[in-house]
Amino acid sequence: MNRIPAAFQRLREGKRKAFMPFLSAGDPSLDATAAVLSELQARRAADLVELGLPYSDPVADGPTIQASYTRALSAGARPGAILQRLARLRADGFDLPVCLMTSYSLVYRPGVEEFVARAADSGVDGLIVPDLPLDEAGPLGDVLARRDLAHVLLVAPTTPPDRLRRILQHSTGFVYCVSVTGITGQRETMPKHLADYVRRVKKGAKVPVCVGFGISQPEHVAAVAKVADGVIVGSAVVHTIADHAADPPEAIARAVADLCDRLAAPLR
Repeated sequence: MNRIPAAFQRLREGKRKAFMPFLSAGDPSLDATAAVLSELQARRAADLVELGLPYSDPVADGPTIQASYTRALSAGARPGAILQRLARLRADGFDLPVCLMTSYSLVYRPGVEEFVARAADSGVDGLIVPDLPLDEAGPLGDVLARRDLAHVLLVAPTTPPDRLRRILQHSTGFVYCVSVTGITGQRETMPKHLADYVRRVKKGAKVPVCVGFGISQPEHVAAVAKVADGVIVGSAVVHTIADHAADPPEAIARAVADLCDRLAAPLR
């Protein structure tokens, strides 16, 4: 069974909500990313992980994540090496669900079949491809389904009702609910419309609904968890990694796990 639905099933049985940090793979190094992933599992500081494949033109990310991709690319992080490192982690017992966030350009270049096969063989559990519109996502969704990988689609506050219905019909693993009409980045407060918006999404969803963008404080996590099935934190995690980029991988891993422990405290 795919690790993503299995994780949500365990969380439901324990009456808990999911905490999902985002990492830019290879920032500041692949050794650091591997150390962070291992520490998150050892500390039980995450339930799932969103792992970003760095690329040069992110369409929805703010300056913090854009800068992390630049650092990773400058350090030589490439999709093949990232997947190989994940496969090594899996062989060593790493078992947290991993959802890969990537540009469609990185999927298209080797071919959909080839990319998905490599991802599946490396231990990826699902894909998020924010720049691939629903109208063109059918072939990728079919290939992912054949390999038992989740196809995580995004919705936003501005998604029209008919399009929302169609996105929810095709979403597997979980639905990524973008909290704001904007880019990623830390924010002081959550939108006032968030609860009603998430309830509307959940009404039509067949899989869990997770909320991301702008969540950076335990108070945000607690508020989102009241209505959603999971909470995704990106820029706050990436910012912490940037602050410790000159430290050894183990120190970076401890700093990230400490942050995730603090942020996820309302869910425990």
